Amino acid sequence: MLTAKTLTELTTLLDSGEASSAQITKEFLDRAASLNPRLNAYITLNGEGALKEAAASDARRKKGALLSRHDGLPLAIKDNICTGGLRTTCGSGILRDFVPPYDATSYEKLKAAGFITLGKTNMDEFAMGSTTETSFFGPAKNPFDTTRVPGGSSGGSAVAVAAAMAPAALGSDTGGSIRQPAAFCGVVGIKPTYGRVSRYGLVAFASSLDQIGSFARSVDDAALVLGVIAGGDRRDATSIDRPVDFRPSELTGDVEGMRIGVPEEYFQGVADEVKDAVLEKLKQLEAAGARTEPISLRRTEYAIPVYYLIATAEASSNLARYDGIRYGYRAPDVKALEDLYRKTRNEGFGKEVKRRIILGTFSLSSGYYDAYYLKALKGRTLIIRDFQEAFAKVDAIVTPVTTTTAFRIGEKISNPLEMYVSDILTISANLAGIPGISVPAGTDRAGLPIGLQIMGNHFQERKILDCAKAVERVSGPLTPAV
Repeated sequence: MLTAKTLTELTTLLDSGEASSAQITKEFLDRAASLNPRLNAYITLNGEGALKEAAASDARRKKGALLSRHDGLPLAIKDNICTGGLRTTCGSGILRDFVPPYDATSYEKLKAAGFITLGKTNMDEFAMGSTTETSFFGPAKNPFDTTRVPGGSSGGSAVAVAAAMAPAALGSDTGGSIRQPAAFCGVVGIKPTYGRVSRYGLVAFASSLDQIGSFARSVDDAALVLGVIAGGDRRDATSIDRPVDFRPSELTGDVEGMRIGVPEEYFQGVADEVKDAVLEKLKQLEAAGARTEPISLRRTEYAIPVYYLIATAEASSNLARYDGIRYGYRAPDVKALEDLYRKTRNEGFGKEVKRRIILGTFSLSSGYYDAYYLKALKGRTLIIRDFQEAFAKVDAIVTPVTTTTAFRIGEKISNPLEMYVSDILTISANLAGIPGISVPAGTDRAGLPIGLQIMGNHFQERKILDCAKAVERVSGPLTPAV
């Protein structure tokens, strides 16, 4: 069955002529069409378009004019990454019918390498959420237990990869939105260093925190996709052109002599099964030659308030563009400009997006800027210093990704504070701009996946990928029930 194969395995089949891009793409599309009514991983399936792209790839292969070694491989794209000519909704009613006139740089690079677009994946509205429950198109479902959340905001991408509805996918990570759903769905998910991948064409939530990364069923595949989309971009002044030294052929999984920091703050309030699974993997890393040592990231307790002040302030600014005039949903039957703004935003945005806009606008308002937003920026600097001090002593930091395994749909959606606190173990990496990866570390008694997080210093993706590969060797892949 082609849908059970990794990108690496599919490349071998294409090279040998045992399978064509059209065959591979059709199998994934058929599986996606079959499972999507149950899992809701995709908002838009690109059936006809994907098959045309696959046919073009096969024609290039016959002529010996491949765009790259991976020409003809299919994958999925999170629905906040602009795809020219293909609907991009951000999981929001205000963009329910929006078709971008241009491609995001990351998507442009994938097309230039010959990758095939299976479709656009479900997500929390404007990436604001941790469960995919805030999506205008309904929640995605965890393939290990459809009564459970898949995580968010990139929940659809994680579900698509876990359920073999795509061999890999792009996601975005503002406070854990790749790593947390990867952990809940038992796949690999990596958020690179801020600036490693261009944000041009990624619909903005919080510009100083947003980052595009990849999902896959293996560390090698996640590294492969990330390597394709990495690089500087003149259209994104925050992007940096750094050499890619983490291609699959360059990853060894060797952790001999690697110094791994274990922060006590990241194991507090964590479910016993999650904690035990991560500690067991740390022992196995030691057996493979790594050295572990306790460290302290003492400002971790401030990460939640710092993050939710900065993120909501930036969201308040970024979402001001949705006014019903230039693009997106426009409320009908309005007679005055102010009414158009009010009615369009009231009908187009969901509750969580409205909540965050209000929080952000308040923290930026006159008389409160210094007390809230400016203080949050100072807190962010202290969190960055924590990591700088830690990486002066260690090569990587290993922690759980989440405090629990996937919880039930509806369990936390009515309690925003409880939902926000669930991101405590992932958001600091975004505040510091460092890379982080989630790799499966086993399951709990209920058979739900447990994720192990590895964080590294700026542009040290290779180190965390090697460490993740070492974990992968002792954990093995997880297979959902669907």
